[in-house]
This record gives sequence, structure tokens and C-alpha cells, in this order.
Amino acid sequence: MLLKFFENGFNINKSIGIDLGTANTLVYYKQKNKIVLNEPSVVAVDRDTKKVLAVGHEAKEMIGKTPDSIIAVRPLREGVIADYDITEAMIKYFIKKVFGKFNIFAPEVMICVPIEVTGVEKRAVLEAAISAGAKRAYLIEEARAAALGSGIDISVAEGSMIVDIGGGSTDIAVIALGGTVVSKSIRIAGNNFDEDIVRYVKKVHNLLIGDRTAEYIKTKIGSALPLEEEEYIDVKGRDLITGLPKTISLSSTEVLEAINDSLMQIVNNVKSVLEKTPPELAADIVDKGIVMTGGGSLIRNFTKLMSNYTQLPVYLAENALESVVIGAGMALDKIDVLRQIEKEER
Repeated sequence: MLLKFFENGFNINKSIGIDLGTANTLVYYKQKNKIVLNEPSVVAVDRDTKKVLAVGHEAKEMIGKTPDSIIAVRPLREGVIADYDITEAMIKYFIKKVFGKFNIFAPEVMICVPIEVTGVEKRAVLEAAISAGAKRAYLIEEARAAALGSGIDISVAEGSMIVDIGGGSTDIAVIALGGTVVSKSIRIAGNNFDEDIVRYVKKVHNLLIGDRTAEYIKTKIGSALPLEEEEYIDVKGRDLITGLPKTISLSSTEVLEAINDSLMQIVNNVKSVLEKTPPELAADIVDKGIVMTGGGSLIRNFTKLMSNYTQLPVYLAENALESVVIGAGMALDKIDVLRQIEKEER
């Protein structure tokens, strides 16, 4: 009877890829061949008891609106674990949400990490996943996962360049024969753009706004190059002089002025990686161009800005927001990739 139960479609093999991002966590369920979860990497915690009160969307809604007894925490900063216990609780919550409360078969988990993450940080991620209920946990570099998820064949003897701009970190890598030849990870990414906007509005307009408002401004009128037609948005916040609520009109030119330094730091680091790329692989990149992925790459005209400064064709991945987690799921399906990852971890 038990055998019949399994034959009728109950699958004990469960494998998931997790893009454990600073801003959002995505989960790819390999057996279903799809992304089954996309929620903010935010946890609401009781300040005194440290009890987890909410995770994901519900917790994000609490940011900036909670009483003193509750704090809304982002347990990952710049792509790595900043609070181990809360990260473990968050992973456990997401695994339970994907598989249900009565999950008797622990899943295999592939987790994405930045290229230059330290050994201590790697162990923290693996231990958090195992403690959260994973049967076995693997790590894969975000850039390599992004390349796989973007449809790049990384196994061939040709150079491919990927720029993955997440919430807390940007990974830049030249990949060939399944390995990373030249790479760089910088702690400048999408969240920095939000912080730039908050600082600019505070300095120029004497208006205090929150991170959620800054993110909204970025997605609505943000651009990496001047727009042909100026765009404006009404921004509400607290006047720093009077202390009262106030509304201002912010232009797309002002937003560009706010985020330009961070944009150029990413561009300059891409140029730095290109300068260190072996000539034969550089020739391949001239033909194939640069692929950009991640939420930070979605800022309008960012690919054009990158192309202007590198003098190379630059493309936005078709599934830029999801390519990393899709690549993690694909890696679970490739035994040779798993073996390579395990070899690198030893």
C-alpha cells in the first residue's frame, strides 16, 4: 500500500535552489521546475524575547511602522549572513512554506553566495541551511548561477562575462570551462541606490524618507542616463526643519545625480575585471558581449551606460530577477557541477 502511495505521484526526492538575497529570497523547486517563492528577506522580531513574529511580505510591511517592542530586521547584509539565528529562522520558515508543516523528507538545498565570501561566511550559510532542515546543502557562486540561469553554456572553452547586481552585492565574473577565471565582488548594489536617494532628498530637500519610498522612486523614475523627457514624482516624507509631513516633486535628473556615483563604481569595477581578463577570453567577450542580471541591473539605460564605458555590447538577461535562483536549480540537476562545487569547498 505504501509503495502504491509513492507510485501515485508522491516524490520523496526534494531539491530546491535558494537565492538568499539581501533584499529578497527566491526558491526554485527542481521537481516542479519553477520558482515557488519570492519574498522579502525581512524578519519581524520581538525586541525582548527575540521571538520571530513575521517573515517575508508580512514583515516587510512592518518596516518603519512597528512599535518599540518589535523590530523588523534584514538578517543578510551585503549578500552575507549578519544575524545567524534570524537567518536560520527565515530559511526554516521558507522551507516550511514550500513543503508544508508536515514535511517528513528533508530537501537537498543549493544556496547562492557572493564570489568573494569568506570561508567563515560559507560555513555559516551551510550550517544555517542544515539547522533549518536541509538534508544536504551546497553552495554555488551567484555569478556562475546567474550565467547558468541566463542560458549561458559555461562548460565550453569560451569566455563569458556576467555582471550580477543584487540587493547587497555585485558579482562580476569571466567564466570559461565551468570555472571562474577572473572575478570581483563589491558591496555596492541595489540597496546602495536606495540609500543614495534617501541621502540626496535629505541633503537637498531637507526631507526625511524611508527605504521603501526610495526604492519606489528608483523603480519609477530612476535612469542610468539622462532621459529625453524629464520625469517627475511626488515624494512624501517628514520635513527636517518643521518636523511636519511634507510633499515635494522630485525629477529623474535629480535621481540620476543621486545614484550616479554608485552606478559608476560598478562600471569601473567591470572595466577593472576586463583589464585582468586573458586576451583569448577577452576576444570571446568582444564577440559575445556582457550579460547583466539581478534587480539592480533593471534600472533604465544601465546596459547603455555600461556599453558606453566598456565599448562592448551589453545585454540584459531575459529573466534578470530570477536567473540566479534558476541557475541554482539547474546546478542541482548537473552532477558534474555539484562535484566541481564540492571540490572547491574542500
